[in-house]
Amino acid sequence: MKDVASAAGVALKTVSRVVNGEPGVHPATAERVRAAIDRLGYSRNESARVLRRGRTATIGLVIEDVADPFYSGLSRAVEDVVIEHGCLLLSGSSGEEPGRERELVETFCARRVDGLIVVPAGDDHTYLRPELETGTPVVFADRPPGAGLDVDTVLTDNVGGAAQAVRHLLGHGHRRIAFLGDDPAIFTAAERLQGYQEALGGLFDERLVVMRAPSPESVRADLARLFGSDDPPTALFTGNGRYTVTVLRALAGRRRPALVGFDDFELADLLDPGVSVVAQDPAWMGRVAAELLFRRLRGDAGPPEHIQLPVRLIPRGSGEL
Repeated sequence: MKDVASAAGVALKTVSRVVNGEPGVHPATAERVRAAIDRLGYSRNESARVLRRGRTATIGLVIEDVADPFYSGLSRAVEDVVIEHGCLLLSGSSGEEPGRERELVETFCARRVDGLIVVPAGDDHTYLRPELETGTPVVFADRPPGAGLDVDTVLTDNVGGAAQAVRHLLGHGHRRIAFLGDDPAIFTAAERLQGYQEALGGLFDERLVVMRAPSPESVRADLARLFGSDDPPTALFTGNGRYTVTVLRALAGRRRPALVGFDDFELADLLDPGVSVVAQDPAWMGRVAAELLFRRLRGDAGPPEHIQLPVRLIPRGSGEL
């Protein structure tokens, strides 16, 4: 800035006003300063500027997997809100590994992010207490924090959505409905199992439940076992978008049973029949979580909020067979 001031023949304060867009500088003088800036290749030191204000203008985001369409949608919505507030987003994927989750969070905190949005992989978040005690706001999204930590949380109605899917199949005459869900240690998978079981009531049969991370090989084996039994299911409820797609691939070329999946996915409406889903809105979740975080950064010191977002059933044909 001193070099710019010298080249333009103005005071240092005048350069500061021009750079920061402040009033009080004659247009001709401002143009002379901007010309000197262009000639010298000057760029403002953002780190120094934001640190002087007591913040780094960065937000940390930890998600499960950036390649998952659900989390990429959530991440993009968070980024949009962060940009609207003139900040930068730092993000990383935990890969469902609690150690990786903690490593990412601690790395972001070491870089002094202003706040955190976390999709947790583990259930022990006591490591966050020092950050919370020093005033760093944290919002958990999609899954709650471990026991003993009461912070802002934005979730989906997983239980209600799963029950809605099963009731839809029951309403079309099905009584043998299998559930294929992710690892039961994952909060959302356990919640969706609960909704499935509650909707079935006395029709619940644990032999129709598969709970493990999907792979093409495991899904083919599980479907072969289910449909090869003496009393096979007539309908399937799949617990997330990745599971639904893996099941559809395993059933390619075969007559599909009735199917409702949790999570919408691209091209679901173009299949024949279209895939009926219980849809949640990852972009809505990301925006709600980010706006809640910035409200905390503006000084909102109210009690922790626990927000549950609704879902909606989209019937396209597969659930109505």
